[in-house]
Amino acid sequence: MITVDAHHHFWHPERGDYGWMPKDNPVLSRPYGPQDLNAALTASGVTQTVLVQAAPTVHETEYLLGIADACPHVTKVVGWIDFEDPSQLDTLARLAQHPKFAGVRPMIQDLPDDSWMLQENVDWAYRALVDLNLTFDCLGFPRHLDNFHTLLTRYPGLRAVVDHCMKPQIGDGTDASFDEWANGIGRLADDTGAYCKLSGLVTETAEDWSHDALWPYVDHVLRVFGADRVMWGSDWPVVRLKSEYADWHATAQELTQHLADDERHAVFAGNARKFYQF
Repeated sequence: MITVDAHHHFWHPERGDYGWMPKDNPVLSRPYGPQDLNAALTASGVTQTVLVQAAPTVHETEYLLGIADACPHVTKVVGWIDFEDPSQLDTLARLAQHPKFAGVRPMIQDLPDDSWMLQENVDWAYRALVDLNLTFDCLGFPRHLDNFHTLLTRYPGLRAVVDHCMKPQIGDGTDASFDEWANGIGRLADDTGAYCKLSGLVTETAEDWSHDALWPYVDHVLRVFGADRVMWGSDWPVVRLKSEYADWHATAQELTQHLADDERHAVFAGNARKFYQF
């Protein structure tokens, strides 16, 4: 089965704009480029990918577009602009002219104010994304679900996708944590047209993660969004904190084996191609 990876990263720490990156982490704090991923893509049958920003700078977005220009499998790039600077409308319009530029992802999970996304001073950016037919990746934690619900119902024309299933805290193993996440993600699925990325779950598990630990979350996402609004992503190289690329790909295949063939094709290729308009 041909596969699209709807979410991965390339980075070079010496660029200096990855403020979230721990300086001494042997997995994360090293360069990652196409040459580091090619073998895993080939082994997993992945032929097209979406390269996603990892630094809150326009310079990094331009760096990623340069990689995409030279890398055939990178079909789209999700970048970044400063939502607090309305003068960057011109920057967004310029980036939109690049055939591989898909849209943007503000790094909401790292911001101190959980309600930042609802501030009046950033409204211009959502309107611009709608007007330019660009995408919006929703990066946050379960505590952000209510605000994302407010935002996406406020802008029903915004082409939005939930990154990493909104990072449910699988590792804590409590029913209350699951219920809070499940209710919030269910409302988002029911009341908006957002898609959801089946990615990032392994990173939120305990060290000895298992198929069984992931299953309730995957099952819930597939039930509330439907197989026509879920897309698989590796979140490589972040996934390497808990798993290698091939292991997560194989696990995702197992967790979706109950789906019909056309549904599995949608999750592993068709939905990403449709949402990001390959």
